[in-house]
Amino acid sequence: MKIYENNALYIEVEDSQIPWLKIFTQKKYKELSDCDKKTREELFRTMLLIETQMIGYYQPTKVNIAIFGNYLPHLHIHVMARFEEDSHFPEPMWGKKQREGNLKLPDFEEFKQTLVKKLNQSR
Repeated sequence: MKIYENNALYIEVEDSQIPWLKIFTQKKYKELSDCDKKTREELFRTMLLIETQMIGYYQPTKVNIAIFGNYLPHLHIHVMARFEEDSHFPEPMWGKKQREGNLKLPDFEEFKQTLVKKLNQSR
Protein backbone atom coordinates (compact mmCIF):
# COMPACT_ATOMS: atom_id res chain seq x y z
CA MET A 1 0.00 0.00 0.00
CA LYS A 2 1.43 3.36 -1.07
CA ILE A 3 1.19 6.06 1.63
CA TYR A 4 3.26 8.91 0.17
CA GLU A 5 4.68 10.06 -3.14
CA ASN A 6 6.64 12.98 -4.58
CA ASN A 7 8.67 13.53 -7.77
CA ALA A 8 11.71 11.62 -6.47
CA LEU A 9 10.27 8.73 -4.46
CA TYR A 10 7.30 6.93 -2.99
CA ILE A 11 6.72 5.05 0.27
CA GLU A 12 4.95 1.72 0.66
CA VAL A 13 3.92 -0.24 3.75
CA GLU A 14 5.17 -3.82 4.05
CA ASP A 15 2.53 -6.20 5.39
CA SER A 16 4.17 -7.23 8.65
CA GLN A 17 3.65 -7.47 12.40
CA ILE A 18 6.16 -4.65 12.84
CA PRO A 19 6.10 -1.09 11.49
CA TRP A 20 7.94 -1.54 8.18
CA LEU A 21 8.14 1.01 5.38
CA LYS A 22 9.88 0.81 2.02
CA ILE A 23 11.13 3.90 0.18
CA PHE A 24 11.36 3.48 -3.62
CA THR A 25 12.86 5.84 -6.15
CA GLN A 26 10.44 6.95 -8.86
CA LYS A 27 13.05 6.24 -11.52
CA LYS A 28 14.09 2.59 -11.50
CA TYR A 29 17.72 2.83 -10.45
CA LYS A 30 19.52 -0.44 -9.81
CA GLU A 31 22.13 0.85 -7.34
CA LEU A 32 22.36 3.77 -4.94
CA SER A 33 25.40 5.00 -6.84
CA ASP A 34 23.26 5.22 -10.02
CA CYS A 35 21.09 7.95 -8.47
CA ASP A 36 21.58 11.59 -9.14
CA LYS A 37 22.64 13.65 -6.13
CA LYS A 38 19.20 15.21 -5.58
CA THR A 39 17.45 11.80 -5.48
CA ARG A 40 20.08 10.38 -3.11
CA GLU A 41 19.66 13.35 -0.77
CA GLU A 42 15.87 12.94 -0.87
CA LEU A 43 16.19 9.22 -0.09
CA PHE A 44 18.43 9.81 2.90
CA ARG A 45 16.36 12.74 4.19
CA THR A 46 13.22 10.62 3.98
CA MET A 47 14.90 7.59 5.55
CA LEU A 48 16.11 9.65 8.52
CA LEU A 49 12.72 11.28 8.96
CA ILE A 50 10.98 7.89 9.00
CA GLU A 51 13.56 6.55 11.46
CA THR A 52 13.15 9.46 13.88
CA GLN A 53 9.35 9.30 13.63
CA MET A 54 9.39 5.55 14.33
CA ILE A 55 11.63 6.07 17.36
CA GLY A 56 9.44 8.83 18.74
CA TYR A 57 6.13 7.08 18.13
CA TYR A 58 6.86 3.39 18.68
CA GLN A 59 9.92 3.54 20.97
CA PRO A 60 11.41 0.40 19.40
CA THR A 61 14.35 -1.58 20.73
CA LYS A 62 16.13 -0.84 17.42
CA VAL A 63 15.42 0.51 13.96
CA ASN A 64 16.73 -1.64 11.11
CA ILE A 65 17.57 -0.10 7.75
CA ALA A 66 18.38 -2.26 4.74
CA ILE A 67 19.08 -1.93 1.02
CA PHE A 68 19.09 -5.21 -0.89
CA GLY A 69 17.34 -5.40 -4.23
CA ASN A 70 18.44 -8.95 -5.01
CA TYR A 71 14.93 -10.08 -5.95
CA LEU A 72 13.63 -6.67 -6.97
CA PRO A 73 16.40 -4.75 -8.77
CA HIS A 74 14.70 -1.38 -8.20
CA LEU A 75 16.48 0.71 -5.60
CA HIS A 76 14.54 0.82 -2.33
CA ILE A 77 15.27 1.21 1.37
CA HIS A 78 13.58 -0.81 4.11
CA VAL A 79 13.02 0.98 7.44
CA MET A 80 11.75 -1.30 10.23
CA ALA A 81 10.96 -0.68 13.89
CA ARG A 82 12.16 -3.75 15.80
CA PHE A 83 11.17 -4.98 19.24
CA GLU A 84 12.46 -7.69 21.54
CA GLU A 85 8.93 -9.14 21.47
CA ASP A 86 8.68 -9.39 17.67
CA SER A 87 8.78 -12.86 16.12
CA HIS A 88 12.30 -12.62 14.68
CA PHE A 89 14.28 -10.37 17.06
CA PRO A 90 17.31 -10.25 17.20
CA GLU A 91 17.41 -11.96 13.78
CA PRO A 92 16.52 -9.93 10.67
CA MET A 93 12.90 -10.15 9.54
CA TRP A 94 14.12 -12.30 6.63
CA GLY A 95 15.87 -14.65 9.07
CA LYS A 96 14.75 -17.54 11.21
CA LYS A 97 11.63 -16.98 13.27
CA GLN A 98 12.53 -17.03 16.98
CA ARG A 99 9.07 -17.12 18.60
CA GLU A 100 5.46 -16.05 18.16
CA GLY A 101 5.37 -12.26 18.24
CA ASN A 102 3.72 -10.57 21.19
CA LEU A 103 3.40 -6.93 20.19
CA LYS A 104 0.90 -4.34 21.35
CA LEU A 105 1.69 -1.30 19.22
CA PRO A 106 0.09 2.14 18.91
CA ASP A 107 -2.23 2.72 15.95
CA PHE A 108 -0.43 2.73 12.58
CA GLU A 109 -2.96 5.14 11.04
CA GLU A 110 -2.00 7.83 13.53
CA PHE A 111 1.70 7.22 12.81
CA LYS A 112 1.07 7.37 9.05
CA GLN A 113 -0.87 10.65 9.26
CA THR A 114 1.84 12.30 11.36
CA LEU A 115 4.60 10.98 9.08
CA VAL A 116 2.92 12.19 5.88
CA LYS A 117 2.35 15.61 7.46
CA LYS A 118 6.07 15.83 8.40
CA LEU A 119 7.12 14.69 4.94
CA ASN A 120 4.96 17.38 3.32
CA GLN A 121 6.32 20.04 5.70
CA SER A 122 9.93 19.11 5.01
CA ARG A 123 9.66 19.63 1.24
